[in-house]
Amino acid sequence: MTITLRPGSTVMFTGDSITDCRRLQSEDGLGFGYPLRVAGEWGLRHPDRRLNWLNTGIAGHTVRDLESRWQRDVLEAAPDLVSVLVGVNDVGWHTLDPEGRVISAEEFEAGYDRLLAPLAEAGTELVLIEPFLLPIHGVVEAGGGSVHIGEKERGEWRADLDPRIQAVRTLARAYDAHLVAADGMFAELGATTGPEYWAADGVHPTPAGHAALASAWLRQVA
Repeated sequence: MTITLRPGSTVMFTGDSITDCRRLQSEDGLGFGYPLRVAGEWGLRHPDRRLNWLNTGIAGHTVRDLESRWQRDVLEAAPDLVSVLVGVNDVGWHTLDPEGRVISAEEFEAGYDRLLAPLAEAGTELVLIEPFLLPIHGVVEAGGGSVHIGEKERGEWRADLDPRIQAVRTLARAYDAHLVAADGMFAELGATTGPEYWAADGVHPTPAGHAALASAWLRQVA
């Protein structure tokens, strides 16, 4: 079943840079990625059901980072629906783990669970977006600098990311949340066009990639 949004409902997107997408530089605070596209398409389809749209994504953030600001940035806003996309920064190579930030898949799932529990208790609708990786080799922005990723590193990242994707799927079932299966979606799309069409560095979506995410997200609501 899809989520029915009533007029005046508050929808919050949160997560890392894919959600952030320079929101602080945007006039409405939604950034320039899929949250803006979702809000725009919803407004076009439903001018009679105006919603309040919020974006609290922050580039580079992990599950632990979300935990540290969850009360202030999410719970205190009392949103009716929360959409979460996090996980790509939790893999080992991304930060090169200079400060012990990287956690196991089990710790990732436990931390994510702690984010969702108070929302579920409050009756908040949940949309969980899988973290994803497209098979691109080259330079990726990471930890405030650039990291070159070859075939070996990309394989290691995939091996590290896959159990985190499974954790998100498990939590979606546990909380009866709506799941956007982004990793599989991009794999299927990339098979016909080449992955760089959807995310030039394998992580951050192109305009077409953000449009694909928005379209998949909108299939969860009515």
